[in-house]
Amino acid sequence: MTLQPLETGRTSREGDASGAPPQLLILVGSPRRTGNSAALADAVRRGAEEAGAQVKVRRLDDYIEGFLRDCRTCRRPDGECAIGDRYRTLLFEDFLPAQGVVFCSPIYWYGLSAQTKAWFDRTFCYYAGAYPDSPRVIAGMTGKRIGLALASEETYPGAALGIVHQVQEYARYTRSSFVGFVRGVGNRRGEVERDPAFPLQEAERLGREFFARPYSDYRLDTPRSGSVWPTV
Repeated sequence: MTLQPLETGRTSREGDASGAPPQLLILVGSPRRTGNSAALADAVRRGAEEAGAQVKVRRLDDYIEGFLRDCRTCRRPDGECAIGDRYRTLLFEDFLPAQGVVFCSPIYWYGLSAQTKAWFDRTFCYYAGAYPDSPRVIAGMTGKRIGLALASEETYPGAALGIVHQVQEYARYTRSSFVGFVRGVGNRRGEVERDPAFPLQEAERLGREFFARPYSDYRLDTPRSGSVWPTV
């Protein structure tokens, strides 16, 4: 019996049928332009580009200026969201076409930054049935590879658990593959470089292996062999 993970949609997506390299989007949710989250994002970028991926790094502060509102009161007659920022541009031009996405955020009060949380919340405006092009949005949201890079000032192991669980459930809800996460500890700008756990090297490795790292998510009745890794 061959190793067979649960079917979760288009979870491989290592590029399109033309043979073009896979597209990775890195979303940085820190208000600091040169902080520890940005350093982790840059390390992921280096690794992914080394592996041949096409990488875009986007800072959510440049695109998001408001939180989710009541769509019944702010949706325009043509169905578009009336919030006057660049969220829609980021969603349609960068997020939906990407085969993989890495979310990079500081840990604030044991949760994601407000910018990052707003990113997830505002997808509702476009996948909701009231949006005219919601089927295309849903198709683009599903089947991606998802990664996570977090920066915190404390070494407490539980600080990141709630965020990891949230992103894991987001990945499952969108039939995507949560392929890995990295956490760096530091407070001053760039201090994660001094973290003895070497998070920058781990972030670079995550980027390098992002589209090649094996992924499995079993259920009780999932057909599988008795071994995780192929025997030589």
